[in-house]
Amino acid sequence: MRQTAAQQSRHINIAAITVEYAIGTVAAAAFGAILYTVVTGDSIVSALTGIIARALTTKG
Repeated sequence: MRQTAAQQSRHINIAAITVEYAIGTVAAAAFGAILYTVVTGDSIVSALTGIIARALTTKG
């Protein structure tokens, strides 16, 4: 069965959208992994702990 030009165009557009979603998902996962690595680093954890401790001990 032959596809019409409109059907072929629609198929190509759907494939392009699927590829864009796949690339976006991989990029988001990579960004999340990098962000997790940065946030769980010792300097960030100690800085956040210090901020929270200071906030809890501050008298208003």
